[in-house]
Parts: sequence; C-alpha cells; structure tokens
Amino acid sequence: MLSNLMIPAVLFFALGVIARVIKSDLKFPPELAKALSIYLLMSIGLHGGVELAKADLGSAVSAIVWALLLGFGMPVIGYGLLTATRRVGPLDAAAIAAHYGSVSAGTFLAAMAWLDTQGLAYETYPLIMLAVMESPAIVVGLLLAARARQKVRAAAGSNGTATTNGRGEDTTSLRSLLHGAFTNGSVVILVGCMAIGAISLPNAMDKLKPFIDDIFMGALCLFLFEMGMEAARRLQDFKRVGAILAVFGIVMPIVGGAVGALIGSLALDFSVGGATLVAVLAASASYIAVPPAMRLAVPEANPSLYLTLSLGITFPFNVVLGIPLYHAMVTFLAGV
Repeated sequence: MLSNLMIPAVLFFALGVIARVIKSDLKFPPELAKALSIYLLMSIGLHGGVELAKADLGSAVSAIVWALLLGFGMPVIGYGLLTATRRVGPLDAAAIAAHYGSVSAGTFLAAMAWLDTQGLAYETYPLIMLAVMESPAIVVGLLLAARARQKVRAAAGSNGTATTNGRGEDTTSLRSLLHGAFTNGSVVILVGCMAIGAISLPNAMDKLKPFIDDIFMGALCLFLFEMGMEAARRLQDFKRVGAILAVFGIVMPIVGGAVGALIGSLALDFSVGGATLVAVLAASASYIAVPPAMRLAVPEANPSLYLTLSLGITFPFNVVLGIPLYHAMVTFLAGV
C-alpha cells in the first residue's frame, strides 16, 4: 500500500499539507492556481475529445446514461445518510449531498496519474462521464433544498420568499439553476475542449502534444501542491464539522466508490483502469463547481460544513487512500 503512494502527484499533495501545518510563509498565487485548473481541464478535455472521435457511439451513450444516473442518484443517497445522523438540518444536508453527487477534477487527475504509474490502461469514456456528472448533482441538491425549505416554512407557519439576486431575479428558479449548472466554467472548458479534440484534424492535434502532454504531470503536481495547502487550511475547521460528519466524509466516498466499481466493472464492462476511474468519479466530492451554486441558491446552509467535508476530509482521503482502495474493489470484481 505504501508503495502505491510514492508517486510525485501524491507526494506534492503531502508537501502542501506539511507546508501549511508547519506554518511556512510559502504562498501560492491564486491566479496561478486558477490557471493550472484551466490548463488541466483543457488538457484532459482535448485528450477525451481525440479518443471520443475513435469511440463506439453505443458505448459512449451507455457511459453518459450511467453518469447521469450517478449524478442524480448519489446526492439522494448522501442526503438519506445525513438526515439519518440527525446532526444537521435538512438544508445543510441538501447542500452537502450535492457536493457528493458531483465530481472532483483534482481527484480524477490524481487517479489518472496513479493508474499511469501502475501501467494500467483505461478507456476514454470516464472523461465523458466527468463532464456529464458536474451538473446533475447541483440540480438535485437544489431540489432537495427546495423541498427542505418548504418543510421548514410549513413548520414555522410562514410562506417565505424566494431567494433573489441583486437584480431581483429568482436565483432558485429551475431556469436559473439549470443555466448556472450547465454554464459553470469548468463544464464549459471541459465540454468545449472535448468538442475541439473530437473535430480537430489528427496532424493538427499532434502539434499540441508538447503542451498538453509533456508538461501535464508537472502542472498536476503544482495543482495538487496548492490543493494540499488548501486542504490543510480546511482541516482547521474540523471541530466545526463534528465527529459524525467527519465519519460521513470518509464513509460516503467509500459507498460511492463501491457503487462506481460495480457500475464500471459489471454494467459498463470497462477494463480495471477504466472501472477504477468510474469508482473515483462516484466517490469524489466537488469543491469547485458546487460550492458557489450552493452559496447562491441555498444561503441558509453553512459553507464551513460542506467545504470542510469535501476539501478537508474527502479529498485528502481519496487522494491518499481512496484511489488504491477503489482499484482493489474493481480488481476483486474483475476476478484478477
């Protein structure tokens, strides 16, 4: 197990955590962190598009359908587990659950790096699933929040008012929510670059290889270094989350990983590498796309809860222990 962690990407993440813990004066420029995120999403999007152009249409459609089912289903599972704990209110539960139905591009990239070091090939379809799963969980989370809000208002004997932005527009309307979910920056970059990769001529894409291939791993290491620093900062809020919720931050990804392993191995019949990526998608929690959506449309929810869980607990767990665990699940199912 220890040898599985001795790869540059994971070690750079650990270095970021250590730098924060020892209170180093090292600071990571926010603009660079954003640029790295854009570059990494662009790179995997272009790669996914190139492979998509070669892919079987039927398999691609099947992957998209299962991605939608995961995106819509995982928040419901998370919401049920959270409400069963009786430690958080329904609005907080809805906001947290939305994070666990969406995906973490950082975790996915770390999983790709881990598989590469193990010499394991994987299909391109999980890249398509990554793009598809960004948004459905946001919609489900907000629908759960709307239902919870109605219960709260009914209990209080008040009809309440809609959440609006500065222009007086209802930010919880279905149209507004769908627009925000599907025009999120990470979704636009990922889907757009997949389209570019799919329709570009092969010889034209070859000219991009030095940019999207040769420096990819170095950029990923820098990205995970910054994420390690941010995760360590969030761990300082551990006491606010509480022991029960902290356990949820570990149990939920394991549940999701098991579901994803079953889907990737049995339903989609992917290779061990491809099924592992599906398990990682189902196990990850969003820390980029979902938080701003929840902050806008569910202002009653406590941001420290869902940010600490997704970034301070689940992300480190997945990067350090989760990825090898999900690979072991898939290997067991494959009978390898």
